Amino acid sequence: MLRDIFDEDAELYDRVRPGYPEGLVADLVARAGLGAGRRVLEIAPGTGQLTVPLARTGAEVTGVELGPAMAAVARRKLAGYSLARVEVGEFESWALPPEPYDLVVIATAYHWLDPAVRVRKPMEALRPGGVFAVVTTDHVRGGTPEFFDEVQAVYERWDPATPPGLRTQDEQLVRTEVDFEPEEVRRYLRDITYTSAQYLDVLRSYSGHRALSAERRDGLFAGIAELIDTRYGGRITKRYLHELIMVIRPG
Repeated sequence: MLRDIFDEDAELYDRVRPGYPEGLVADLVARAGLGAGRRVLEIAPGTGQLTVPLARTGAEVTGVELGPAMAAVARRKLAGYSLARVEVGEFESWALPPEPYDLVVIATAYHWLDPAVRVRKPMEALRPGGVFAVVTTDHVRGGTPEFFDEVQAVYERWDPATPPGLRTQDEQLVRTEVDFEPEEVRRYLRDITYTSAQYLDVLRSYSGHRALSAERRDGLFAGIAELIDTRYGGRITKRYLHELIMVIRPG
């Protein structure tokens, strides 16, 4: 499965994937009332980009991560937090503990989970009044939009799954589909500038790029690097949209 690919190079993933905006973390912490005595369950924490700031609140944080290599990196980063731990396992079959949580959160992994359980089981894990939060990350139009328009020709040549004429969406058009009615949705924009080498490293962390054959991937990356270096002065900027989607367990 594509979701298993991330574990192939957990160190790369941790190094190149952007963390989450401070404002998003602060809003999540405040909404869930996190601090000492609170309990958090993070589903698919990866290498701990969100787990570490949650652990800083003093809450007890448990992560359930499918990939053992990803979990190992997260554990290393959480070594200074005695109330934080990461278990290796598939959340869909992971046994919920009897004590409920104040917050259950899924960051940039909601779409990988089995639709039959990705809402029901997190809600079952919460105390009444607890918060279920989904955090998403999307690439939207902005930054260096001309590059992202031009680079589609490179993708169409080397990646047969690329739809013809694909363009990045404007942020106002992005609406993440979830299997519940959100009570609150907050959105956060930020731009990150990359050299050609840095941008290729980011692409190496994406499952679709990693799943390409070596020949196609090498051709794709060579074309992207050439475009950045010859037409954009060796640097491009990518605009990210993060959504914080929350609902409260009634009771």
